[in-house]
Amino acid sequence: MNWFKKNLDLTKGLISKQSYSGNEKEAVDVLKQFFKNNGFDEIIVDKYGSCIGGIQGKRNDGNNLITLFDGHIDTVQVDESKWTYPPFDAIEDDGKIYGRGASDMKGALSSMAVAVARFAEETKKDFSGKIYVSGSVFEEIFEGVAPRSVSDIINPDFVIIGEASELNLKIGQRGRAEIVVETFGTSAHSANPEKGINAALLMSELIQEIDKLQPPFQEDLGEGILVLTDIISKPYPGSSVIPDYCRATYDRRLLVGETVESVLKPIEEIVAKFKEEKGIEARVSIAEEEKTCYTGEKISSSRFFPGWIYNKDELLIKKAYEGLLNSGLDPEITNYSFCTNGSHYAGEKGIITIGFGPSHENIAHTDDEYIEVDQLDKALNGYFNILKEIYK
Repeated sequence: MNWFKKNLDLTKGLISKQSYSGNEKEAVDVLKQFFKNNGFDEIIVDKYGSCIGGIQGKRNDGNNLITLFDGHIDTVQVDESKWTYPPFDAIEDDGKIYGRGASDMKGALSSMAVAVARFAEETKKDFSGKIYVSGSVFEEIFEGVAPRSVSDIINPDFVIIGEASELNLKIGQRGRAEIVVETFGTSAHSANPEKGINAALLMSELIQEIDKLQPPFQEDLGEGILVLTDIISKPYPGSSVIPDYCRATYDRRLLVGETVESVLKPIEEIVAKFKEEKGIEARVSIAEEEKTCYTGEKISSSRFFPGWIYNKDELLIKKAYEGLLNSGLDPEITNYSFCTNGSHYAGEKGIITIGFGPSHENIAHTDDEYIEVDQLDKALNGYFNILKEIYK
């Protein structure tokens, strides 16, 4: 069996289907067909539209480990005018496959699915437990929300996230929260500003104080960064009108153990002080959002996605590392610098989770996104050897 060619074909097939968040159905159909054609015993499309393929081992020796490979199937959007290669043609050139989602993360998802099919065929399913692959939806909007349904269905013991890691082993990540600060003023004609209360000016004072906050720090994950990402006042455009409303959004990178309450408290204290001293109206909250899946189901969440980290001496992590060594890799053990679906599996559910994937972090979301063919092959072998080690 030419598993390398299967991996190339599936990667290209997935890239060729535009799958922006909420519009993943055509790419899901490609993955579902692969599951049907390659010995998967169970195929599920859940309420949000994530596609899950499962293989049941034939042995029953008490191990019964349930492993989940998670790769999101949705992508960010593109401005096709900025691309040298058409973003949905999956063109292979000079050892690279170009296309939206190639690196983030259809190449990894393909490698995981092919590795599981290969393991099932080469072992003739002579192992104890189950192995699943999930092509998850809506990760680009809600890291870890759609996987809540996936984990409810299969209840995994071990999760492997396929986000780009340059073939290194990831055992943690900072989480992410979107914090919303709002100020409320009184509208007036800009020719008579003294008759109004300018919500944008109130916000500027709050921002200066919030900027003085010292972020928390953890040895393994670094700083819990707090950074201003946008400011919007209303009415907009404010032609000759003093704004009576202003909203600022902060991106807060979360460390392990932080909660909504602990993250909001320092900002709430600043707002409370301003309200007491200046009599202003202001509010602090975690952003919330709702979207519609291609299945018609609503998906919604507050934008608070926990951080997580594991000890490299955890048994399953040690076995995964040995598997990667056996595949000829020499992976560094480190942490992701960005947020992933691990926020649910590890951060919310406490499931032992690692990250391992092909390609480089800085290629995601870029024009002329690509994945190197050599990285695809190494990822396929890495996933396969992880399975060999943990299902011994």
